[in-house]
Amino acid sequence: MSVTLQITKSNVAVLVLSRPEKRNAFNSDVIHELIQCIEHANTLDIRALVLKTEGKHFSAGADLAWMKSMADNNYNDNLADSMQLAKLMQVLAQSPHPTICAVQGAAFGGALGLIACCDIALSKDDAQFCLSEVKLGLIPAVISPYVIKAIGERAARRYFLTAEVFDAHTAKQLGLVHQITGNLDCALDNLLQTLIDNGPVAVKAAKALINDVANKEIDNEIIALTAERIAKIRVSDEGQEGLTAFFEKRPPQWQL
Repeated sequence: MSVTLQITKSNVAVLVLSRPEKRNAFNSDVIHELIQCIEHANTLDIRALVLKTEGKHFSAGADLAWMKSMADNNYNDNLADSMQLAKLMQVLAQSPHPTICAVQGAAFGGALGLIACCDIALSKDDAQFCLSEVKLGLIPAVISPYVIKAIGERAARRYFLTAEVFDAHTAKQLGLVHQITGNLDCALDNLLQTLIDNGPVAVKAAKALINDVANKEIDNEIIALTAERIAKIRVSDEGQEGLTAFFEKRPPQWQL
């Protein structure tokens, strides 16, 4: 197994891809394992899902030997294979939990899809990024909806077409990553503590709200939806506890 899923004492699921000898490149087996672990994590009552990799590099994207084998297959085989990668991106992007990605070293090709699918991305200060597909005569097709949503169409027009390598500071300017750090573990621990201090139901509801509201026209339907959501959570057990704790100047129960 190249992928492991562990639940910490803080009730955080940590998903680790461990193929450092292959620069954590993924093939059909790795994609299958990632899907299984993420789908399982999505059913759990956890506070967050963290995606990490072992070794010097986050991921080189697709495994070269796997790509070579797929090049020898017909269109239908390639389509089925691509749909599995699409499923991986979908189950990660649609996770009901807060998802965090920790990036070190090189993140190339499809790896940028994994980063863009996560809610929050942390990057080591010396990390490097590249949408490298066109160098191989390919395109970043399956990951494109998620990467374009993260960095915008204008930036995609440059980096999809040039396959330039860019650094962590550029990745942050583009919106691909949120925070640059010299110590990934410390930054991750601090971020997780910040998330865990918040209401667990509210955090998941806030993520669902983003998914339901983003890129929608502000019409009567959206106005009604948002009013209903806040009314519902105000009268919920967690909402009542959070407000009561605030006015009583004490920690809410979920922090105890």
